[in-house]
Amino acid sequence: MKFTVLTVAGSLLLTGAVATYAHGGASGVVKERMDAMGVMGDVMKSLSAMMRGEKTYDADAVRKGAAAIRSHSGEALTKLFPEHSIEGPSEAKPEIWMDWQAFSELSDQLGLFATGLEKAADNGLAHSGGGTGMMGQGNMMGGGSMMSGGGMMGSAPMMGGAGHMADPAMLAQMPADGVFNMVAQTCSACHSRFRVEKK
Repeated sequence: MKFTVLTVAGSLLLTGAVATYAHGGASGVVKERMDAMGVMGDVMKSLSAMMRGEKTYDADAVRKGAAAIRSHSGEALTKLFPEHSIEGPSEAKPEIWMDWQAFSELSDQLGLFATGLEKAADNGLAHSGGGTGMMGQGNMMGGGSMMSGGGMMGSAPMMGGAGHMADPAMLAQMPADGVFNMVAQTCSACHSRFRVEKK
């Protein structure tokens, strides 16, 4: 569990630092989406520290952070990507518009998992009781690591696509760090497929 959170957090911290630097010169919808990504990156950075035990777990802060991510997901996110809006310092790849359905599904999936995290906030952390929790040995969806393939989850949406997304009621029963990992992995899957990687 901790290995997953630490790796995801490191990736997201770097992403946030790069995004902040890249905002220089952005305007219009490109700046709007960079600002939205910056908000989500800041939330992920703050929540990562809680999930790793570096900061005291605060269910209210988790709820508020999850709500902020939810507010920037789904249609709120996709509307910031009108076709061919890659001018200036944009980090968007043309693949967004070539595979709009996958991009849109990941954006909706992010909203679903953020909503689940809001509801799971009071459940605390799986590892806080000293056990392995749901995310301890292997992962909750079967054996093996969620860190497989060329990224957190490669380019496939969690749980087999939009038609097989997690049930919000199931997410609400999970430890908060388990749902947080789903949020982080969705971000990572989208970035690895649709975001220009900085050299």
